[in-house]
This record gives sequence, structure tokens and C-alpha cells, in this order.
Amino acid sequence: MRFDLIDLRLFVNIVQSGSITRGAEASHMALASASERVSGMERLLGTPLLRRERRGVAPTAAGRALLHHARSVTLQIERMRGDLRAFSAGMRGEVRMLSNTAGLVDLVPAALRRFLTAHPNVDVDLEERTSMEIVQAVAEGQAEFGVIAGTADPGALDIRTLIVDRLAVLAARTHPLAAREAVGFAELLDERFVGLGAGALHDHLQQHAAQLGRRIAYRVRLSSFEAVARLVEAGVGLAILPMSAIDRHPADDVTAIALTDAWSQRQLLVCATDFGELTTHARLLVEELQRQAGKLDDHLGPSPVTAGPQSL
Repeated sequence: MRFDLIDLRLFVNIVQSGSITRGAEASHMALASASERVSGMERLLGTPLLRRERRGVAPTAAGRALLHHARSVTLQIERMRGDLRAFSAGMRGEVRMLSNTAGLVDLVPAALRRFLTAHPNVDVDLEERTSMEIVQAVAEGQAEFGVIAGTADPGALDIRTLIVDRLAVLAARTHPLAAREAVGFAELLDERFVGLGAGALHDHLQQHAAQLGRRIAYRVRLSSFEAVARLVEAGVGLAILPMSAIDRHPADDVTAIALTDAWSQRQLLVCATDFGELTTHARLLVEELQRQAGKLDDHLGPSPVTAGPQSL
């Protein structure tokens, strides 16, 4: 078998995107050339590698086996690049990482700013997914590491704690609850809410509401923390947000009220199959995440359960 690195990277890109066209684009290759390379690999193996479906392509059993080895080979090449970086100033590197919504509020952007400035020859392929999707993807070798919520089961992955991100209730100053220093989640379930349309935080809150035999009554669901804060400010409803997001997206006429429930303090973790086996660049990025997490933890200060209401 004569597969080269171009073949392997192309195949990984096709499977990850679910499309030969998008895989070819990610590999900076013409569609005809990409199709011919896939056909050539299938001829060499004597078996199909991709199953054509209505919405794209998916790997066959043989394709999944090739994908596993292709990812191992490409990750090993990235480790080599990282190790040789000190000897070759022109050699580029790439890190593939995943993050949940909470990580992308402040922590991951802050770490990337420092990391990419310090390492101009390294590119970072970052994708937002839910925490459970990240756990599965990292375990399957689709990414070197990921940032997840502590509520997700990491399985056999290695984990390191980054920060404890505390949830708080965001209310307009005119809302009857605005004068409260703290409130329990159960007291809020007769209220109307503004929230995110999907993601780990949405699922986390719905799970705890279901345990009380209730559902959260959302008036509107949005795609960003900032948009949620603006509608709360307009008096549309309450919101439950991480303190990091509240600090990041201040509004004039709202107040943050502490949640008394123990589950309102959520850990943010970084996970990998084995931190000792990360490429050099991936290891350096994880270390930068940890440094920025320490700064963010200091900035957030004490738990809002004892800090009282916060003006934004």
C-alpha cells in the first residue's frame, strides 16, 4: 500500500466534514483530484472506504479502520513538527481543539490570544461542540484535547480542572427579585426566562428543572450570552448565566443574584486521551489555558452566594 500523508490528511478531512467537496477544500485540493485520490486508495485496498449517502459520505468499516490509523499518523507528524520546531524556524504546526460554549466566553479566547502571538507559525483548528460530543470526539482522536463542563462524564479520558464557573440569576433592576441577595432555583420556576437555544448550559438547567417535575418557561431563546443579557435588561425575563459571561457582557440596568443550589458551581475541565502524549504545540496551548484559567479564577473572586448582588 502506498498511501502518502496527503492521502491520509485528505481522508481525515473528508470524514470530518462528511463531504468529499468540503474535504477537498480543507485540503486545498481540486475536487477531481480529491476524488481520484480516494478512488486510488480504494483500488489499492480492494474495498470501498466511503459510503455515499443523500447528504454526503460516511466511512465504511474499512474506512473507519483507515481513519483511526490516519489520525494516529497525522498526530504523530504534528508531534514531530512540535519537537523539531526549535530547530526549524520556518516549520508550521497545527493544533486541533474543541470547546463547549462556556469555554468560549472568555477562557479560550484569552488563551488563544497569548498562544498565537507567542507562536506565529502555529495554527489552531477550533470547533464549538457540546461537552458530551467533545468527550466522544477526543476519545476517537478527532481532536487532541477539549474544554468541557464538569457535569459531563469524561469516561477514560485524562482531565484537568481549569476553573469553577458559578451560575447566577440575571434580572432587570425593576424585577421583584432584584432586591434579593440569593435565591433557590426552585423559586424561579414560575418565572419567564430568556436563555440559550441549545448547549450544555441549556441541558444542565432543563435537567435540574425536570428533577423538580417542572420545565423552564422560555419566552425567547438566543444564540449568544450578550443577546440574552440585553433582553433581560429590557425586562423580557430572567436568565441564568455563568458569572464569567455576566462579567464579559455587562449591561446597565440588570443585577446578578446568587443561586443557592450546590450545582450552580460548575467546573470547567480540559480533557485529552493522555496529556503526556500531546504534541508539543498542544501541550503548550493546554498550559496557556491553565495560566489564563488562574487569572480568570482570581478575577471572578468569591462565590456569588456570599458576594451578594452585583451591578453590571
